[in-house]
Amino acid sequence: MKKMTAPAIKDLKGQRKITSVTAYDYSSGQIADGADVDIILVGDSLGMVVLGYEDTLAVTMEDMLHHTAAVSRGASRALIIGDMPFMSYQPSVSMAVANAGKFLSKTGARAVKLEGGFPFLEHVRAIVDSGVPVQGHIGLTPQHVARFGGFKGQGKTARSASALVEEAIALEEAGCFSIVLEAIPTEVAKEITQRVTIPTIGIGAGPDTDGQVLVYHDILGLFDRFVPMFVKKFAQLRGDCIGAVNSYCTEVLDGTFPAEKNFTNMDAEELKLFKTLLKEKERV
Repeated sequence: MKKMTAPAIKDLKGQRKITSVTAYDYSSGQIADGADVDIILVGDSLGMVVLGYEDTLAVTMEDMLHHTAAVSRGASRALIIGDMPFMSYQPSVSMAVANAGKFLSKTGARAVKLEGGFPFLEHVRAIVDSGVPVQGHIGLTPQHVARFGGFKGQGKTARSASALVEEAIALEEAGCFSIVLEAIPTEVAKEITQRVTIPTIGIGAGPDTDGQVLVYHDILGLFDRFVPMFVKKFAQLRGDCIGAVNSYCTEVLDGTFPAEKNFTNMDAEELKLFKTLLKEKERV
């Protein structure tokens, strides 16, 4: 399959559904790329599922650049998007452009994602004008949990839903090549999808978006601290992983690991010489 780019993703609207998954390191990047996903998002969700934070607010640019570069080394086909963390773009347009550029120049990402609509349209325009493709993100934006009072769905009232439609249109006009719609009613997501000419990527936004994105650890059943209602676990690997490590510990304790096939032996003559050399050293 051909290498995915921001324009290629944009062209998929109306052709077929778009697949997106998060990844956070070389191995998960390899797995996602091997599954032929269209987009690998190195999300700031790594703060929760990889680094153990309660939310995404403590994730830094250094964290994101480090993990995005690792994913890029494992993936060669999917479009890799670096997620701009909290306060990496909000303070100023110039900071937004500089930090967005770092994802492309230092990590191998070929686009960035940033959260929010109306307050950051100027930021989006400037980043796009600098040569960096931007994926928008509206609805539940985790970097705004303090304002929302937690991880709460958005767009549930007629006025807030109408505002989301306007935000999506404004983000397209600002230059976004796609938009993530998170935790909004399916009816609202459908209206947005029909009104913009760029792809919408849903997470908890129903079946009518142009594509879907899920967190890697949720897909595989690796994260159990909480599970959003819109998540489907396609495997239950956490239990399998615990079982595998437990089996390893058991075999170490009872002496069955390592078995003969797990180690090497010295050549008989070399072993004899080795022991002779040790005895000579003991006599010195």
